[in-house]
Amino acid sequence: MSDEPSLSNTSDDETALRAVTMHRPRWGDPTTPADLPAAAAALAGADAVADTGVDPDAVVLAEPVVPEAVRTALVKLLGASNVSADHRDRIDHTRGYSTTDLLTLRGGDGSDAPDLVVAPANHDDVVRLLELCAHHRVAVVPFTGGTSVVGGLTPQRAGFAGVVSVDLHRLDQLVEVDEISRTATLQAGLRGVRAEELLRANGFTLGHFPQSYAGAGIGGYAATRSAGQSSAGYGRFDEMVEHLVLATPRGTVEFGTAPRSAAGPDLRHLVLGSEGAFGIITEVTVRIHPTPTRRVFEGWRFADFDAGAAALRALAQDGPMPTVLRLSDEVETAINLADPDDLGGATGGCLAVVGYEGAVAEVDGRRDATAEVLGQAGGTYAGTEPGQAWRAGRFRAPYLRDPLLDAGVLVETLETVTYWSRLAEVKAAVTDAVTTTLADLGTEPLVMCHISHVYAAGASLYFTVVCPQTANPIEQWAAAKAAANTAIRASGASITHHHGVGRDHRDTYHDEIGTLAVEALRAVKRTLDPDGVCNPGILL
Repeated sequence: MSDEPSLSNTSDDETALRAVTMHRPRWGDPTTPADLPAAAAALAGADAVADTGVDPDAVVLAEPVVPEAVRTALVKLLGASNVSADHRDRIDHTRGYSTTDLLTLRGGDGSDAPDLVVAPANHDDVVRLLELCAHHRVAVVPFTGGTSVVGGLTPQRAGFAGVVSVDLHRLDQLVEVDEISRTATLQAGLRGVRAEELLRANGFTLGHFPQSYAGAGIGGYAATRSAGQSSAGYGRFDEMVEHLVLATPRGTVEFGTAPRSAAGPDLRHLVLGSEGAFGIITEVTVRIHPTPTRRVFEGWRFADFDAGAAALRALAQDGPMPTVLRLSDEVETAINLADPDDLGGATGGCLAVVGYEGAVAEVDGRRDATAEVLGQAGGTYAGTEPGQAWRAGRFRAPYLRDPLLDAGVLVETLETVTYWSRLAEVKAAVTDAVTTTLADLGTEPLVMCHISHVYAAGASLYFTVVCPQTANPIEQWAAAKAAANTAIRASGASITHHHGVGRDHRDTYHDEIGTLAVEALRAVKRTLDPDGVCNPGILL
């Protein structure tokens, strides 16, 4: 096998990005190239890229309706510079980054914009503004990076005297690093990129790198139970959290006194994944790891998806576990999303990307042991080039959606998680449901799939759908998404693995957990948020 040099520093680390302030309706850093790959355009049936001329300033917003008494009180509490009804501020806190969100804003519809955007300085500010908004029945939406793709930033307006977006960007501190316990306390408004930078300066990493990494924040990670690309080695974010602090309209609640406590049910998990429905997370204490001194990414080929999935299952159940473990199906491999300009650059079968991070000896040992398992499972070593291509472009994919939408191409993703024994069935059912629905609407879609998170009992399936837009692309995707949701539940899988519930999955989520469980969650909400102002309509 070819080797990479050990890391003497992290200056060449692709995760050492700068935090990007998202300006809707486009993704990320406007100076980052996002040209439409010719291969992707041809596959989707798009002949040319069109300039949409999207002007955020032309998006129509309703006049703010928050009562003047509330606005005056918020200014007194937070300062005038931290309470905004500015058009651009409201646009940038409207909706999230699902394709439906972007198409809505591209169409000039800003009716879901918050009335005010406020920026508290600390936990006490958050508690006070929640108390104030509850008293006046003003809905409150927590905001860190704003990268939700399931409608998590689009609350119910009916019955409320307005909507306030609570931007936590001023809560951006690394509060403490406990080197002995290997934990760090982070404020919720800290962006993921900045958290890594601060931890790296102390010799540690969080190891959490979701595809939204350039724009997402710590509070969002916790509120949605985020899973990063390196979850095989570092775990999901909810597995990292040891302690958290929640601000509610009734005061402060803290969860997590000590690791692995047996003191009753673990109430951290009432908040992790709650998406702001019970209050606003202001601080988390998380497990951290020494900064790796060696990082290697490589590719392995399998004859087909089933063979590759069996190999990943062998590693997940019997070890060893790499840090990154992904498998693209035949369609995704042929399109070669690691390098979208190189259509078919990886010919035949399915491609797995395997990554290792840690000390030099540890990485080399795990790499050799993993290679033995993958080889015995029928895998063929493809060198470090495929892994390095994925590594170089691992945060690039969200940038490709804008030029695709510009070209009249519909592109969206969905994901689920299921047991290994049901994996093939779920993949086939979802692919067929989406393909059939879109074909019935007169378009021929490409449906790609990969495994990006594995466990002893099962794995996630992440689908990417690309096809020409119809005259009404929002309704087009709504039909495909509804068909996918039905197929997911009919095959016994979960409606989401890491995107969260939001509004888009709410009804299917309720079906998944059952009426009695929904009643239990509503009882929690009534206790912590009796006036129902915390992100209403999201999750519950």
